[in-house]
Amino acid sequence: MSVVTDSPVHSSSSDDFIAFLDAELDASSPDSSPDKEVEKQDDDELESVRIKRRKFESIEETEGSTSEGIIKQSLEASMEVDICTHPGSFGNMCIRCGQKLDGESGVTFGYIHKGLRLHDEEISRLRNTDMKSLLCRKKLYLVLDLDHTLLNSTHLAHLTSEESHLLNQTDSLRDVSKGSLFKLEHMNMMTKLRPFVRPFLKEASEMFEMYIYTMGDRPYALEMAKLLDPQGEYFNAKVISRDDGTQKHQKGLDVVLGQESAVLILDDTEHAWMKHKDNLILMERYHFFGSSCRQFGFNCKSLAELKSDENETDGALAKILKVLKQVHCMFFDKQEDFDDRDVRQMLSLVRREVLSGCVIIFSRIVHGAIPSLRKMAEQMGATCLTEIDPSVTHVVATDAGTEKCRWAVKEKKFVVHPLWIEAANYFWQKQPEENFILKKKQ
Repeated sequence: MSVVTDSPVHSSSSDDFIAFLDAELDASSPDSSPDKEVEKQDDDELESVRIKRRKFESIEETEGSTSEGIIKQSLEASMEVDICTHPGSFGNMCIRCGQKLDGESGVTFGYIHKGLRLHDEEISRLRNTDMKSLLCRKKLYLVLDLDHTLLNSTHLAHLTSEESHLLNQTDSLRDVSKGSLFKLEHMNMMTKLRPFVRPFLKEASEMFEMYIYTMGDRPYALEMAKLLDPQGEYFNAKVISRDDGTQKHQKGLDVVLGQESAVLILDDTEHAWMKHKDNLILMERYHFFGSSCRQFGFNCKSLAELKSDENETDGALAKILKVLKQVHCMFFDKQEDFDDRDVRQMLSLVRREVLSGCVIIFSRIVHGAIPSLRKMAEQMGATCLTEIDPSVTHVVATDAGTEKCRWAVKEKKFVVHPLWIEAANYFWQKQPEENFILKKKQ
């Protein structure tokens, strides 16, 4: 087996690489053990290499009666085996020449196939090849978080008395494509899919090659993937869990076979992507269950307790889909040379339009909160000042009685709560000021 020379990854996307490995590495017998499979494949690969060399030696002996072309090809094949750079390994076996290797090196891609490791040069080659294939189809990459982004899960034991009505409202697991609330008894869990998630995935799949990347464990990740993608249309084997990451408590694009310049990320947790913040679209958290609210310190009723839910057509996923379409359109707009294109630049341009033209001054905000609010506002195109100026359009404050707020009222400027900035950041759209007007305390 030679993944480097024979793999269909040379002309197609990462799914073809996955399919190729599955075909090559799956057990020939359903009751074979994993250890025996690896041992058998080790033996088969090594025997294949020996056969190639014996053929070459045989050709050398009969050189007089064999064409020069065949001898040359055989020599090149033999030399290729002898100088193999070992681009990756499966277990302790080189994926190219079959040679047994000492120790483990390279990045683990266990979600593609158990025991698979690839070296940096091979990863780079695969990414470049995959990128060319995707660009021909006008597609980019989209990495999707699960919990609080696409869905919300809770343990059955954590359901509150006000959420007990859900136990009689769950959808059938026989056809999950028609449901959104599922009771997974074998996991003692209940999962609620976020409104609009199915249309979102369908439309996003036309623009992006999609991955799931969760901090949950692998069994949970695979179970959620079945609920979101029962037909295997969107993710195939591209489901990454915390077990597949290379850094504890962090997510990274090093285990994604996509160029960073073409990857967008949807996640509700910014600090999980410390090295890739420029690729990140931060999502408003989906808190359907009370346990989720408590997990993040919110002392309020959950959507389930209120017997409510997000708006299907105007919720978080519907709004973010518009952003994805905008970035995708900008990337592929009126140009066939995409070498210098970078989704991070496109995302930044789209973000800077959100509060473009707004001039903000802060008043009586907790000192530690000002830097993050200022950064957020400036990333969305706003200008932030420290002193009163006629150009100011908004005073952001928590107390309407401050001198700056009184000036703003007199000058007919907006006085809004800091949540106005945060809402704009989540929805990638300037929010109506009247929904965040700060009233003077009585």
